[in-house]
Amino acid sequence: MLILCLLLAHLIADFYLQTDDMVLEKLKYIKKHIAHHFLMTGFILGGFLIFHFKPSNILNYFVFPLIFIVVSHFFIDLLKMKLFDPIKISNEENLKRLSFFLLDQILHFGTIILACHLFIGITFRKILEVFGEGSKIGTVNAGLFIVIIVILTTSVSGHVIRILLGSLPNQLLSFEGKYSFKTERQEPIVNKNMGKKGLTEEYHYTIFSKHDLSRGKLIGYIERLLVLVLTFYSAYPAIGFIVAAKSIARFKQMDDRDWAEYFLLGTLTSMFIGISLGIVLREVLT
Repeated sequence: MLILCLLLAHLIADFYLQTDDMVLEKLKYIKKHIAHHFLMTGFILGGFLIFHFKPSNILNYFVFPLIFIVVSHFFIDLLKMKLFDPIKISNEENLKRLSFFLLDQILHFGTIILACHLFIGITFRKILEVFGEGSKIGTVNAGLFIVIIVILTTSVSGHVIRILLGSLPNQLLSFEGKYSFKTERQEPIVNKNMGKKGLTEEYHYTIFSKHDLSRGKLIGYIERLLVLVLTFYSAYPAIGFIVAAKSIARFKQMDDRDWAEYFLLGTLTSMFIGISLGIVLREVLT
């Protein structure tokens, strides 16, 4: 239960307590970011110390794991920034950026589990037994695990997909039409006997309108949650209707090869994440 609570606290601090400015300028806001993790981790450890552990063990059950988790988080974030900064934000480097992001989260999860093992005495065998075949995870642990899976399905996977896809500004716009007009003006020339020379200028404008990206984000969340639920109940054929609905909505834009590839990559990634997490949820809870 403690490990699940700490993992949930980490996800909340990383994906809900960070502003857009903090994400873009991590080095500038690193102290504020670490403070969020300090407060969230301290709140969880303090609660468990009061209700489950003896106050006499405050060093092993509160101080040491809190310092270990926060300090390790700080150094992991510094390492991530050192790895991210040299990488240009381009579609060719997105896979490398995604690898570093996933490695960063794995290291954070690993340090949390390691802290619980070193200072609180939660053995790795106990962790495996909880999620092992035939064991009962318990109502509280099941609720915490479901919340973690939902966060991974929505916010975390949304971030993963954004890193993987990168930015395609022209393809994220809806084409509305082209407009052109001509202007003519007369200019006198040096030889007056030749009269005036006519000049014609032609202008072309392509009109686009931006999508409301918040709607696309919400659609992605709902899509993956639906896939998660359908996978949990092994209703795989119904997932095809979600893909069909998305394809119909974007039917006209499929003529653009770049957009079609962008759409296909995003949809397949979203489906893969939803199905994978749905299988994990089903295996743990049933």
